[in-house]
Amino acid sequence: MSVVAQSTRGWVLDARSLIDEGYSPCTRRKGETNTHLTCFFKKQCFHISKSHYRETVSAAAEGGDTELLQKDDKPTKKRKRKRSELNQGEIDSLAFHEKIRSVVLEGTKSLVDSARSLGYLKGETLTEEDKKEEEELLPSQDCSLAALCEMAKELPLVDDEEQEDEEQEERAQSLLGEDGSCTSHLDLFSLVTENRADGAAVVTLMGEEYVIPPRSAFLLSDFTRIQPLVHYGRRFELIVMDPPWENKSVKRSRRYSSLPSSQLRRLPVPLLASPNCLVVTWVTNRPSHLRYICDELYPHWGVEVVAEWFWVKVTTSGQFVFPLDSQHKKPYEVLVIGRYRTSATDSSSLSETSAVPVEDQRLIVSVPSALHSQKPSLSEVLKPYVGAEANCLELFARNLQPGWTSWGNEVLKFQHTNYFTLTPADDGAAVPKDEAADTPASSSP
Repeated sequence: MSVVAQSTRGWVLDARSLIDEGYSPCTRRKGETNTHLTCFFKKQCFHISKSHYRETVSAAAEGGDTELLQKDDKPTKKRKRKRSELNQGEIDSLAFHEKIRSVVLEGTKSLVDSARSLGYLKGETLTEEDKKEEEELLPSQDCSLAALCEMAKELPLVDDEEQEDEEQEERAQSLLGEDGSCTSHLDLFSLVTENRADGAAVVTLMGEEYVIPPRSAFLLSDFTRIQPLVHYGRRFELIVMDPPWENKSVKRSRRYSSLPSSQLRRLPVPLLASPNCLVVTWVTNRPSHLRYICDELYPHWGVEVVAEWFWVKVTTSGQFVFPLDSQHKKPYEVLVIGRYRTSATDSSSLSETSAVPVEDQRLIVSVPSALHSQKPSLSEVLKPYVGAEANCLELFARNLQPGWTSWGNEVLKFQHTNYFTLTPADDGAAVPKDEAADTPASSSP
């Protein structure tokens, strides 16, 4: 069960189960046959049993939250700077933390206690098979997709002015064929690619195998070639984005290219959002980014801030992955939630879910992925606010979700088969393509 516990404070999610729910049934398409598979995201990616690093917890203990913290017998010593030595950004961060500290502490304790009463977050007892899997290295996070997107900038784009609306929409999409192929691999960088099947498919794209969830669509492109998404002809009731914020950690690790926050204004959110669309943005714990979203970015798009939620990261034993009062990293991240409003928005154009208020300061508690920047799916917790049949879009995505459209220059990153355990299904065998019930359409509309 992906939503383990729920209360007025928020939710406890099993993030790995949320992924796995979208991959049954799953088929590998190759040649004249489809092989049925069981497909699970690798367990070791979500087995965070200890805090990520050692740090003195005395300050947190004074606050009474030792139950949730990972203690260490040999904490490292770290010179504490005087308050006067803090720069303005650090002062702002401290003030924000103090404002929401009790919400995070008390809410997390309540939700973790609820989850534990149901047998979750009590620390897993590993089987021998699990222990063997734990010893395996995490899948490599090396990804060449961003570099390929950079090269794809040399490809010509369709001249928008010479295309009629209907023709643009038709030209803006490409379907995976019965064998998992595209008309051309170049289409991946210039068209929205769809899997219209009701089952997941293991397909070969650009010489690599990826697991594509059912009823999903994606555009693999960088910031400068997002036009096909606009011409896709679909408006969305939910837009979630996880921008590659600039920060020192990213610059040091060089895991991915960051984007100046000012560039986010160029995203065509008003062209993608339906009236009253819910817009959700993941934010790092940097007050300047939070202020930019609330004071500049959302107003620029016509989005009204309605709530701030917090993703709280805990270990499999329900302890914070970082001490709550750590000066280095916090065990939570912020989500800024807004509603898209325009002068054209009137009562007759709003959906039935538009009147559903979004409660402020809700918590999403989960064991985080050990893979950098992999966020939990928000599909289940946001469903009451947008409706079960809502069109959903993720920007700057690094993975796909069933029923969602996704865009980014690494949009297939965590769909690579390296991140999944694939085994032949018990019904097992391979079946002819024309007998498979989950085969998608093979020709363009």
